[in-house]
Amino acid sequence: MAELLKLEDVWAGYGDAVVLEDISFALEAGGSLALLGRNGMGKTTLLATLMGATHFHSGNMSLEGRDLAVVPSHARAALGLGWVPQERDIFASLSVEENLTVVARPGPWTLARIYELFPRLQERRANMGNQLSGGEQQMLAMARALMVNPRLLLLDEPLEGLAPLIVLDLLRIIKRMIDAGDMAVILVEQHAHQILPLTRQALILERGRAVYSGDSETLRNDRGQLDKWLGVGAH
Repeated sequence: MAELLKLEDVWAGYGDAVVLEDISFALEAGGSLALLGRNGMGKTTLLATLMGATHFHSGNMSLEGRDLAVVPSHARAALGLGWVPQERDIFASLSVEENLTVVARPGPWTLARIYELFPRLQERRANMGNQLSGGEQQMLAMARALMVNPRLLLLDEPLEGLAPLIVLDLLRIIKRMIDAGDMAVILVEQHAHQILPLTRQALILERGRAVYSGDSETLRNDRGQLDKWLGVGAH
């Protein structure tokens, strides 16, 4: 497939502080990337940089050949970027269905398709956002991002703090999203064993630098690399 996202020698951070150093990788259209690393190693900062929420110091960052670094943050969703942050940021005073339709853009992800993927949201479509459980709020945040019909979906630790049964549900949903091939997905997670089976590529960050970039299956079978860079998070 054609190349969708490309980063070359990217340095970025907050104000004068540099968090990401010399980051380079590429992702094809419909591809999938597991973004791994311990806490505080720059994973969320990398997603925030793609969305324009950090200070871009230097390097090249392009989406379908367009220079992403010069696009204002508020315009990046229109270019095809969807982001599900750790905070979820759903609209608490709107119903589930209103949360979904208020951001909808034309494309393959329709309300009917969302409800087929997230039957629990269909059951609760009239409930307000603040009436949902944590797992349901996470589902709504993911579903709302899909309604934007992104070319690239960024998921920042979508499994964090959820009950094991909800985690299993979300893993199945994420697998279906990736397998559909409608969009590329970058998935941030600390627990490698949960997401490496779902993705084709993997990138490990250590103190803002990439220490592994390659095939997910190869990394999944390399216990030495997993233990070295991820420790207990890999088990």
